[in-house]
Amino acid sequence: MASTNCWRCLSRPSQRLIVSTSLTPSSSLSLTPAAAAAFTTSAAQLKAPSAFKPAPKNPEAGLSRHIRSGKQLFLGKKKKRQADKGKPPGPGERKAFRKRIQLSNDNALEVPGLSPLTAENITDPQTIGQVVSIPTELVDQLRATEAFKPTQTWGLFRSPHMLIRRETVDLVKQLSDAISKKDTLKLVVTGDRASGKSILGLQALAAGFMNKWVVINIPEAQELTTAATEYSAIPHSEQFSQPIYIIKLFQSIYKSSYSVLSKYKVELDHIHLPISVSRGSSLASLANATKEPEFAWPVFQAFWKELLLPGRPPILFAMDGLNHTMRVSDYRSPAFELIHSHDLSLVRLFTDALSGKTKFPNGAAILGVCTKGNCPLLPSMNKALEQAVAAQAGQPIPPRDPFYKKYDERVFDALRDVKVLDIRGATKAESRSLMEYWAASGVLRMRVDERNVSEKWTMAGSGVLGEMERATLYDVRLTS
Repeated sequence: MASTNCWRCLSRPSQRLIVSTSLTPSSSLSLTPAAAAAFTTSAAQLKAPSAFKPAPKNPEAGLSRHIRSGKQLFLGKKKKRQADKGKPPGPGERKAFRKRIQLSNDNALEVPGLSPLTAENITDPQTIGQVVSIPTELVDQLRATEAFKPTQTWGLFRSPHMLIRRETVDLVKQLSDAISKKDTLKLVVTGDRASGKSILGLQALAAGFMNKWVVINIPEAQELTTAATEYSAIPHSEQFSQPIYIIKLFQSIYKSSYSVLSKYKVELDHIHLPISVSRGSSLASLANATKEPEFAWPVFQAFWKELLLPGRPPILFAMDGLNHTMRVSDYRSPAFELIHSHDLSLVRLFTDALSGKTKFPNGAAILGVCTKGNCPLLPSMNKALEQAVAAQAGQPIPPRDPFYKKYDERVFDALRDVKVLDIRGATKAESRSLMEYWAASGVLRMRVDERNVSEKWTMAGSGVLGEMERATLYDVRLTS
C-alpha cells in the first residue's frame, strides 16, 4: 500500500504538521504519536493525550500557514523612479558631438620654421618627408567639405600640419598631368587599415583647391547606402534621389568653391526647373538657388550640366568609403525590394564618372578612397580591383572564380578601367620627420634617435601611420 505522504515529505514536513503559533492558543493540544505522520525522523513524544476540544469556529484557524522569512514581500504597485531633471540633448546634438572636429590646441607648442603648403611644393620631390603647415583659408575649405575625420589626431597640435609622402607627390602629379591634358583620371586608393588613405584623399582635395578646381567631395559613402538618409523615387526613372543629402552637398560646394564658381555664368536655359534661374547669373548662385528638398535633384542636374560645358573649370570628384557603394543598399523600393546602390542618383553620378560613361571636356579627376575599418565583404569589388592591378602592371588578367555565382556585373563595369594606388607604410625617413614634429609640439616625450624611430616603425607594422600614432601617442590621446 502506498504511503499517505508523497516523497517530497523527505525534504519538508507535512502541511498538516505546520501550525501557525499566532493562530493557535497557548493551551492547544499536543499531537500524539497516533496523529503524527506515518514516517518521521523525530521520536514520538510520550505524553498522555488530553481531553478532546472542538474545532474552532473560524474555518481558517486550523489551516497551515507558511511562514516566509527574510525580505518582506510587497504586492502593491512599484515605486516610481524619480525622473531625471537634467535637460535632454536636442535633436542631432549627440551626432554633432560625436562628429565634432577640433583642429587646434592652445596647450600644444607652436613649431616654427615649417613652410606652408602650396600648389608647387606638393608636387616637388624635394619635399618628400617634410611636414608642412596648412594655410588658414585652405583649412576652412577642407572643413566645409568634411575632409577632416573625427578619428584623426588634429586636436593634439597647435595648428593643422601634414606630412608629404612619396604617395602624395605621385597622386598629385597624376591629377595635374591628367587635367593639364584635359583628360579624365579615374583612380582608386587602396591599402591596409590605418595606412593613411583618408589623409591622402585630403591632400588631393587640398591640391584641387589650390589649383582652383571645382571640388565635390562625398566624405562618407555609407551615409548614402545604409538607409540613414531620406530618399524618394525620381518620376519616370528607375533611380532614387536623396534630397536632404543633396541640399547638404550643395552647401558644401558653395562654401568651399565659391571663389571659383562666382567667376562663371549660367549659359543654358533651364526652363524646366521649378525655380527661376536666369542666364547670366553665376554658378555660385545656381548652387545656392534652392533650399527645398523636392527641388534639390533637378537643380543639381542643371548644375552638373553647366559644369560639363566647354570652358568650365576642371572637376575633382572624390568619395571616401567607396566599398559601401559597390553592393546592394539597405533601401527598399515601393515593392519592398532591396535597391542596388547604383540606382541611387548620387552614387550613379559617381559610378558613371568612374567608369568613363561621363565625358569631361575640361578635364577631371575621379577619386575613390577605399576603407578597411568597417568594410563589408565584397568579392566582386576585390576581384575587379585585382584585375585592374594586373592590367596596370601589364600582367595576365586573373580569371573569376568559376565556383562563385554571385558576382555583380555592375561593379565590374564601374571599375573596369580604373587605376589603383596601393598605400603601404611610411619609410623610416618619413617616420622620423613625423616623430620630430610630434616632439617639437610637446606631445612626444622621448629622444628621437635611430633606435627609437626603428622601434616605433617596427611596432607599427613597417611604418603604418595609424599604428605608429597608437604606439606613440596613445597616452596623450587618453588624457586629451
